[in-house]
Amino acid sequence: MTGHPVFAAVYDRLTRSAERKFLGPHRAWLCVRASRRVLDLGAGTGANFPYVRAGAEIIAAEPDPYMLERARRRAETIGRAVTFLPDAAESLSLETASVDAVLATFVLCTVDDPPRALGEIRRVLRPSGPLLFLEHVRLDHPVWGRVQDVVTPVWRVLCAGCHPNRDTVAAIRRAGFAIGDLERYAFGPIPGPLFVRGVAHPA
Repeated sequence: MTGHPVFAAVYDRLTRSAERKFLGPHRAWLCVRASRRVLDLGAGTGANFPYVRAGAEIIAAEPDPYMLERARRRAETIGRAVTFLPDAAESLSLETASVDAVLATFVLCTVDDPPRALGEIRRVLRPSGPLLFLEHVRLDHPVWGRVQDVVTPVWRVLCAGCHPNRDTVAAIRRAGFAIGDLERYAFGPIPGPLFVRGVAHPA
């Protein structure tokens, strides 16, 4: 069994304050735009589940078994029916054009092959379905951007494969998506936008 047992065990505690003050409202904003059959890609510990509309079908893809187990517990705790898949983003077992929306929250920073993962998202999305994303990205700053590059090798080990220096917006566009709603957010004293939230559709 592969995965990150320590990171999975502490993730919710590490992010509790951020979820309450910042991340939770952004998850809610995205999830209200997802309906019918929703793929929660890289579902982690299931942080999106409480925000998805009642009546929507949730399919949670999460390859880390330790994260997946915590997501199962969260679904049981909140009384939400969820279909769980142990799938990596680059290799989804879903049929083509079989989901109405894809939620990608802090997952495109972690996947091994972003172009392949985004290709799979395009494949499983119905033609008019949105990709709803919330990610942290490389800073467009001569010093802080370089700092992200330098710390990435260690950060990846400590944070379950996360790359803090990816230009995810550009990757989404290169994969053939049109981004119609994009917001950028700063974080604390760090200059420039560190987080992006957006809605994209297959072009």
